[in-house]
Amino acid sequence: MQFIDKSKISVKAGDGGNGKSSFRREKFVPKGGPDGGDGGRGGDVVLLADENINTLLNFRYNRKFIAGNGGAGDVKRQFGRGAADCVIKVPIGTVAKDAATGELLADLVENGQTAIVAKGGRGGRGNAKFKSSSRRSPTFAEFGEPGESRDILLELKLLADVGLVGYPSVGKSSLIAAVSEARPEIADYHFTTLVPVLGVVRLDYEKNFVMADIPGLIEGAADGVGLGHDFLRHVERTKLILHIVDAAAIEGRNPVEDYHKINFELKRYSEKIAARTQILVANKIDLPQAQEHLPELEKLAQDEGIKFFAISAVTHAGVDALIKFIGQWLDEHAADFEPVIVQDEIKIFNVDKDDDEVIIERNDAADFIVRNKNLEKIVAMTNFDNAEGLRRFQYIWRMKNLDAKLKERGIKEGMTVYIGNMTFEWHE
Repeated sequence: MQFIDKSKISVKAGDGGNGKSSFRREKFVPKGGPDGGDGGRGGDVVLLADENINTLLNFRYNRKFIAGNGGAGDVKRQFGRGAADCVIKVPIGTVAKDAATGELLADLVENGQTAIVAKGGRGGRGNAKFKSSSRRSPTFAEFGEPGESRDILLELKLLADVGLVGYPSVGKSSLIAAVSEARPEIADYHFTTLVPVLGVVRLDYEKNFVMADIPGLIEGAADGVGLGHDFLRHVERTKLILHIVDAAAIEGRNPVEDYHKINFELKRYSEKIAARTQILVANKIDLPQAQEHLPELEKLAQDEGIKFFAISAVTHAGVDALIKFIGQWLDEHAADFEPVIVQDEIKIFNVDKDDDEVIIERNDAADFIVRNKNLEKIVAMTNFDNAEGLRRFQYIWRMKNLDAKLKERGIKEGMTVYIGNMTFEWHE
């Protein structure tokens, strides 16, 4: 199975339905009041964590998701039908970020967990909602509010029980192939494993655990060197770390130094990840050169206060004892596990930002661009072909004191003002 752990998709929530402008007209009520109903709400775009999905492969070819629009309001104050949500199923462990800002939108770690990543627009109000003591027969209604749209980056962080870490070519792929049905590519060159490989290790008929062979780590990984960030992203969520070293030192590196260098990178990336329980596994003991390094590796494990296993993934020597210990450890400690979220990855946004703040900018053509969330919604929902609707917008313009704000920025007669998708010509 191909493993895809990053994808970019575009989502568009549904627009709200238009409100209705109508009046009650019955046989004995020739001049009834306004009775236009409200439009229905547009559908949201929702991410749903599904345990039956293991990769983001589906998003390689299907990248656009659009929710339905709300129904229009009708006479006799009938509301428009609300649209169904667009539900996107993703693997457990998926993180969603806004592609433009980097804002964290969702972090789905449990089966069935959902997150709204684009909100549907509310339905426009019918003219019945605008009736008041001073406005007895309003003729205008609102258009539906546009639904949110954005590009989203999806990243899959593995929820494996056991993660294999170590320099390239220390035998991680060989070990996972020896204990599971996974068949990663195995070769003697660096970065043979370019993407994580999941393998299910069966302990007995009812018990098993998931082991992840993660791309090799090198010095500078915390700065993104090699496959650093791709590697470290997946280590965050493993319950137990198997730290694999090449006891035979085939490539001339010292396995003790390798151990310290990799833990240094883990610590630089996240103190919490570095504090995960580790097991030191000396691989390739079937080779004669391994005997030279085994004593110092055993002493290293004693000094670090961690368990030590000497194995050969090729001959399976010591592998059964290692797997048995892992199963026992997971039984005793897995319930206490909490996934680590690296705060450095998450940008903090001011969620209490005043939506009423008006920002005025100039573009290259010296036109004026007015930015205000509430005002942009009103513009999108106003029917400017209706005289009453236009007057209502002019009233809101005055309440926002836009004329004075534009004059402060130097606006002159006949200049262009942009608000949302609408263009206005300014006059005194």
